Amino acid sequence: MKIESITELDLNRLTRKSYGDDEALEKKVAAILKRVRTEGNQALFEMTLEFDGVDLRLSGLKVQQSELENAYAQVNEEFLEALREAQHNILRYHEKQRRTSWFEAERDGTVLGQLIQPLRRVGIYVPGGTAAYPSSVLMNSLPARVAGVTEIVMVSPPRRDGTLVPEVLVAAAEAGVTEIYKIGGAHGIAALAYGTEVIAAVDKIVGPGNIYVTLAKKQVFGTVDIDMLAGPSEILILADDSARPRELAADLLSQAEHDRLASAILVSPDRELLEGTIKEVERQLQDLPRAEIARASWEKYGAAVLVADLEEGMELANRIAPEHFELVVKDPYSWLGRVRNAGAVFLGRFSPEPVGDYFAGPNHVLPTGGTARFYSPLGVDTFLKKVSVIGYSETALKRDAGKITALARREGLEGHARAVEARE
Repeated sequence: MKIESITELDLNRLTRKSYGDDEALEKKVAAILKRVRTEGNQALFEMTLEFDGVDLRLSGLKVQQSELENAYAQVNEEFLEALREAQHNILRYHEKQRRTSWFEAERDGTVLGQLIQPLRRVGIYVPGGTAAYPSSVLMNSLPARVAGVTEIVMVSPPRRDGTLVPEVLVAAAEAGVTEIYKIGGAHGIAALAYGTEVIAAVDKIVGPGNIYVTLAKKQVFGTVDIDMLAGPSEILILADDSARPRELAADLLSQAEHDRLASAILVSPDRELLEGTIKEVERQLQDLPRAEIARASWEKYGAAVLVADLEEGMELANRIAPEHFELVVKDPYSWLGRVRNAGAVFLGRFSPEPVGDYFAGPNHVLPTGGTARFYSPLGVDTFLKKVSVIGYSETALKRDAGKITALARREGLEGHARAVEARE
């Protein structure tokens, strides 16, 4: 990899990407959704057998209590202790996001306000198969629990033996998930959105997945709400000469190993630092278990960018709006106020991205593909809805009636005007 300048960078190539806009794939996903909507459980059984090689009529669609107990028997105490402490941190952080309803009474008897209520039933999607993502279970379900959601439904694709990963099941039990089903992919999203004979439909679906999951969430939006359309992982590091190439390389690869489409970008005014980090990346790739994936990501979507100074680097970071933004500079807090667009900011060399992924407390479900310009991380607000409250008194209505009817008639809505005048 060569060191590039900002004028040579194709920012769209590096950052404004998704899992693809494939019309044929869109139609395939639409067909899957239609089958589940019309055929219900039968479609789930057939597609899980086709895609996952699992017959749910034998292994069961819904996870039973005995399976949860068996999962606990398979995890070690070290994992359980770490999971519970991470859960404590996540809950503590998200409890600070609680909202309450509010009302304001005027002297004329008018009452205005807002009811803030939790959604009743939400679905969380957790990637599965051979992978294990207990952290995703915590990050998606715990904010819902803090918000007051009473029914949290998890779906995740089964392994070949018809079970879910024990660590995922334990995380779900610890986090208070109320129902767990062994289905994944677009058909899992369809089951959550439309419901089947066994699975009741939800109000909102959250959680990342592959291209089929992402397109399915896109297509069911409107029938249910969704959190966001998650794209490939991203990290952008702004570093000065106080940073260490070995640490920077490790941080870049922590995201590159996620996906061949992941972005790992280092920005610095220090050419020597950039050169040293490129060499370190190559060295660390030699024994990284997911080296094939990480190398593909680094070679196509990685970048080492030379800027004139940190001010130029910060401006570039705000243009890119990365999912994860590490400020590895001498005084990171002095730069925090200049951050406009990022999913999460990591301050200093002792705040590597995995601290946020697993343990610190802030949510790791973050906007990608430049959408940090207008999206926020998943949190308690994700699981709340707001209802406006209007209580006019007779005095207030008489005072404002003329203005209301004037506006209504200007819009050609005579019925609106008469609804007010009927009370005069």
